[in-house]
Amino acid sequence: MFKSTSAKISKLWQSYQRLREATAISKHFSTFLTPVVANADDLKKEVYKIRHNVYCEELGFEPLRPDQMEMDEFDAFSQYCLIKHIGSDAFAGTVRLVTPSEEGQLLPLEKYCLHSISHDEFTPSHFDRHEICEISRLAVPAHFRRRAMDKFAGAATGAINESTYSEAELRCFPFIAIGLYLSAASLALTQGIQHAFVMMEPRLARSMRFLGIKYIKIGPTIDYHGQRAPYYINAEILLRDLAPSFKYMLRDIQVQVNKQMKEDS
Repeated sequence: MFKSTSAKISKLWQSYQRLREATAISKHFSTFLTPVVANADDLKKEVYKIRHNVYCEELGFEPLRPDQMEMDEFDAFSQYCLIKHIGSDAFAGTVRLVTPSEEGQLLPLEKYCLHSISHDEFTPSHFDRHEICEISRLAVPAHFRRRAMDKFAGAATGAINESTYSEAELRCFPFIAIGLYLSAASLALTQGIQHAFVMMEPRLARSMRFLGIKYIKIGPTIDYHGQRAPYYINAEILLRDLAPSFKYMLRDIQVQVNKQMKEDS
């Protein structure tokens, strides 16, 4: 009887601790950072500028542009989110969600890396165009990262310059990249998009698994802006496996994203 009661108390305490941690992480993120849906032209320009800074100037993945804005053919049918640092109003990162709706509109992965997909059931053409998307062009400016060695192909870890921001803020900034992925997920979930693809470094995918974001590797690692592999995830997998801490964070981001999309409609 005593052991049974003790086990129940222990289980309740662990659940309480997890709930406190989940609430704390989400609250800490939202204290310093907020998602911004980049629907307006001025916000899209901020997206393209950040991408140029990271992909063209810093990493050299794309050629320099005279207007210092990195754009490509997929932007014609894409949506964007920015993460804004509340204290400074500076943008701490951006991510693109490529959302084709017509047969002629391809995902970047389909155009450049289709040969890397070795699982036929996860080929984008297996699904309706309006049900798929690709998360791409995630970029965090160097100003929001701790050291030059922290950057990796694909743009950014989310750590920041320790001499510029407070200790409290530093605990939050490693979540910038995570916040961008969850913002992209919110955009997709709001529109009923079920299937997402992404080309990413295997080590980043492994890190995401610790958070409960369990991307499925659907092909071998290839040399594409560094060592990357194709990955797949759907809404069911995301919502089922996401760690409690980040479910709260996703919920709060979804509220902000949904509110902004309604205001823009």
